[in-house]
Amino acid sequence: VSACEKGMQWVQALHLYREMADCHVGRDTFTYSAVVSSCEKGAQWVQALQLFREMVGSCVEGNTVTYTAAVSACEKGDQWVHALQIFRVMADSRVE
Repeated sequence: VSACEKGMQWVQALHLYREMADCHVGRDTFTYSAVVSSCEKGAQWVQALQLFREMVGSCVEGNTVTYTAAVSACEKGDQWVHALQIFRVMADSRVE
């Protein structure tokens, strides 16, 4: 997933992410960071936000990379309300 993110292949990153679920492979902070960042780089704010919310809902702790990518995706999509919500979640989670 990280290689897809670095290669700006957001569709492939999502495909691998979903295959991980199908194969019952755990998804951790690094997986979410890579796939959210991949969607952010591909200007896919809806996908990035959906993945971010899935991460929070599955009790996986995000890191600075995850939160920054999600905020940046919302910014690129002119979704400032969502970006502010992510900042609130980040503050509540005490991410440094």
